[in-house]
Amino acid sequence: MTGYPGDAEFGFELVTCRWAERAWPPDRGTDAVPVVARQLGTQRRRWDTVVVEADPGALAERAAFGDRALDSDLLHVVRNAPPEWAWYRDALPHPGYPWRYVRAAIHRADARGVVETRRNGNRIEIRQIAPYPDWVRRIVAVENKPDLDASAARALAEQLEHDVETALADEVWVATAATGETVEPALLEDLPVEAGVLALEFGATADDAPEATVAWHPATLDPTADASLSASEKADKRLEIAERAYGSGWRSYVETMRPDCRWFELRDRTDAFVPWCAAKECHPTAAECSGSCPEFQPEPPAWRTKGWPIEGGPGKGVQRLLADRRRRRRRR
Repeated sequence: MTGYPGDAEFGFELVTCRWAERAWPPDRGTDAVPVVARQLGTQRRRWDTVVVEADPGALAERAAFGDRALDSDLLHVVRNAPPEWAWYRDALPHPGYPWRYVRAAIHRADARGVVETRRNGNRIEIRQIAPYPDWVRRIVAVENKPDLDASAARALAEQLEHDVETALADEVWVATAATGETVEPALLEDLPVEAGVLALEFGATADDAPEATVAWHPATLDPTADASLSASEKADKRLEIAERAYGSGWRSYVETMRPDCRWFELRDRTDAFVPWCAAKECHPTAAECSGSCPEFQPEPPAWRTKGWPIEGGPGKGVQRLLADRRRRRRRR
């Protein structure tokens, strides 16, 4: 028995995310609040788990801009909006692209309530609803490899070397399942010394939350290491990643699965709610739980008409539950 739900990396990834949400950072005292997400990064590199260490006070101020992520265009408007009314072209620095795209972003920002607008003749004036806070302290990238065999280690080493060279994250880690051996096998692989190694030890039953041991401490990466990006460009990319983590969280896996299937359930495993397929009697991966699955059956219509007003069936309930837990963890 593996101890984590399912035999694929997906189940291990969900448990790692829940552990990070509950216990991050390992072996380091800080008052930072972890904002945890999964499958985030850039066009060139996607990380399994992302932990944004947030300043508690500034994170509370970030809530004024809503639960959804602010993309790069919205950040340009929100971060530069003035405290008093001003024509948007006077208030905002030139974006490096046509102003018509800025106007479109201003209308989106106004619709979401993250900036105020008014018309003064033919001009659009803007005003901030609040100063956008400097809420991100550090960004940590984690690769999840429960069974780090030689072939997996070789592929992972190349990815980690890229992370170290670009230094987009402040730290990079490998999370793996503890083996109980004196020296964890991950330490014997040819991984960059700058990458930390986290060994998760699972209890005797699937209900026990895992305990983590730092097998190797990571180095703090040099943000000036990648000469292909300027300091401001790197800061913008980091903030965009942090915003996406804030908006999605790690429970967003439900958005790519089929909770509206009659066989879809959530089960509490190792202190995390993880998907369960009652038809196959297994924890499915995100790829397996899709409309093309031969076992997929839509919820019966009668399931969706209980309660008043009509709130949908169990699938909608799953989505509400995970969204509520995401909000509570973000605002704790």
